[in-house]
Amino acid sequence: MPRQLTPVVMGPRVRGDDIRVGMAIRAALTAILLACLATPVLAGEYLYRAQTIVTGTLEPNRLIGFAVCLEDALIKVSGQLRLAGDPRLAPYRQQAAKFVRDYSCRDEKGGKPKNDEQRTRDRSFILTVDFDEAAVNKLLAALGTKPWLARRPAVAVFAELQLPARRYVVASDAKETDLQRQALLAAAFRRGLSLVLPDAAALQELGANDSVLAGIPLDRLAAVAAKQGGEAVLTARLVWDEQALRWNAEWQLGGGDGKRQWRSSAVTYDEAFRQGLGGAAQIMADEQ
Repeated sequence: MPRQLTPVVMGPRVRGDDIRVGMAIRAALTAILLACLATPVLAGEYLYRAQTIVTGTLEPNRLIGFAVCLEDALIKVSGQLRLAGDPRLAPYRQQAAKFVRDYSCRDEKGGKPKNDEQRTRDRSFILTVDFDEAAVNKLLAALGTKPWLARRPAVAVFAELQLPARRYVVASDAKETDLQRQALLAAAFRRGLSLVLPDAAALQELGANDSVLAGIPLDRLAAVAAKQGGEAVLTARLVWDEQALRWNAEWQLGGGDGKRQWRSSAVTYDEAFRQGLGGAAQIMADEQ
């Protein structure tokens, strides 16, 4: 039976504004991360970097963004998803600016005219924050953990999504799964993992479009992953729950020394992917 990964991070109910922000972040990261589909990038290059969306560039907005990014950076550097929402982070979030080495803001709607009612203060910006490595490492030590600085395996992700009337598997070159592919890339960046995805031809050869991924032997998935540089295999099955209005996900991480299974739930597949890749990172970090 699949085990429950502790803790399971439940996706919060989201408003329309939250969904638009998530889509903006996902789109902004896609250009940076697109190379992951063909050749895994070195996750370590961006370990101490995090991004979020802020409204305007005034200091109060930046400070809020710094706090969000600090938590993300701590999870990313350590591989410890369990730090998400940790109450011990509250005082450090309030002083997040002290950990910042550099930052930049980019107009999320650059080149587009302002709406009649939209003032500069209301315009959204992509905040990119680079944190001081020594300061972050010291903070992690205070929290009882440490940086995961060893080489991180490239993770090949096989993800299927089940809706009431439709099922599809995310491919690196399929237009119909473009949004899900972007969400996976953004989640990989946020969790500090190198990612590869199967192309449509590989999925067809595996028979993944006609049968659930759990029915395909792990060694066949691993063989396809290896051709693309994948060293660990992460499979995901996301099923939409019409009653609860959420995605219920089953995850399996396979490697040379066996497989680990867990479950999670989230309102959006973006958050589900962040949970799944975060869970995989936590398992691999713990096993170092």
